Amino acid sequence: LKGIFQAVYTAGVVLPKPVGTCRYWHRSLNPRKLIEVKFSHLSRNMTMQRTMKLYRLPESPKTSGLRPMTRKDVPAVHRLLLEYLSQFHLAPVMSPEEVEHWLLPQESIIDTYLVVSSGGKVTDFLSFYTLPSTIMNHPVHRSLKAAYSFYNVHTTTTLLDLMSDALILAKSKGFDVFNALDLMENKTFLEKLKFGIGDGNLQYYLYNWKCPSMGSEKVGLVLQ
Repeated sequence: LKGIFQAVYTAGVVLPKPVGTCRYWHRSLNPRKLIEVKFSHLSRNMTMQRTMKLYRLPESPKTSGLRPMTRKDVPAVHRLLLEYLSQFHLAPVMSPEEVEHWLLPQESIIDTYLVVSSGGKVTDFLSFYTLPSTIMNHPVHRSLKAAYSFYNVHTTTTLLDLMSDALILAKSKGFDVFNALDLMENKTFLEKLKFGIGDGNLQYYLYNWKCPSMGSEKVGLVLQ
């Protein structure tokens, strides 16, 4: 359409009328720091030591063939992503150039890891982006490093195993917390991987597009 602007956006406030409502969930990676800066708190009858043990993760991922994405992987990742997103009602249709822009790893911006079969075929991938926050008036901690789940595609690895590895990788890279929305298939792993539900909703809106309302599991577009 020429001269007609269209948009998709999100907000915490409810306006007329959201096409979808998602909720953030949070998974502690560095529980001591999160409690010290009051991002989270000790649960009743829980000590710091027991909390640290509860959220402890393995040292290394368990999925074999896991490696960072490179530029030559763009065509394979593009194919996987388009096929996977076709099952959702609200999803982007990315070009190979957009896949490269959004998913090719950049230090302190975006991390993408692929699962590659013994025959060299890319079968799955996980991704998360970085969003640090400044901590004000704390004697020790200056910033909070948060990882946000982005696009995750599974064909041979279970989503649960893929996201378990995402947590391990994020922890090894110094992230304090891993955040994820309850969209796409994310509800299948959130509680199992010890995510805690957040206290606010993220409303999805369309401008100059007609679209019926949908459940969060039908939303295939990740926005902040």
